[in-house]
Amino acid sequence: MSRVGNMPIAVPAGVQVNLAGARVEVSGPKGKLEIVLPPVLSAEQEGGSVLVRRRSEYKQARALHGLFARLIRNMFIGVTAGYTERLEIVGVGYRAQLEGKKLTLQLGFSHPIEIDPPEGLVFQVEGNQKIVISGCDKGLVGEMAARIRRFRPPEPYKGKGVRYEGERVRRKAGKALA
Repeated sequence: MSRVGNMPIAVPAGVQVNLAGARVEVSGPKGKLEIVLPPVLSAEQEGGSVLVRRRSEYKQARALHGLFARLIRNMFIGVTAGYTERLEIVGVGYRAQLEGKKLTLQLGFSHPIEIDPPEGLVFQVEGNQKIVISGCDKGLVGEMAARIRRFRPPEPYKGKGVRYEGERVRRKAGKALA
């Protein structure tokens, strides 16, 4: 029994929900998102809430029930408040800058890294060392932050690299002279 899947998901004010077969479309002030439910699930709108129901009691249906209920809830949060991920760049000569909508990173390679934002995402740069990624799709925001971090993850000796804001990097001791 999924406790998360059985909970009704309240529809916030200013959000329109369209249930067309297996497709759930959510639109609000920050954008429009959609998801396709697997055949073992269905969605119903009752009053001011959406309910995700299982069509069978198979293990796969039970596993997906809570997941898709949370994905729909995340869509409601995304189209009303949006999601933000913050990255910090640490290192001498490492910096980020915005050229139009394109993000350009100098991370110690022989060439700059240029990233075009996918549709629905916005990059912001605070100073030279902080990157803010925002959008209405939680998965897309998190994936883009992870992709940027993967270019130069923080190394354990000097702590240089791209890290999430507030991330603690475990430092190692360097070589000890004998």
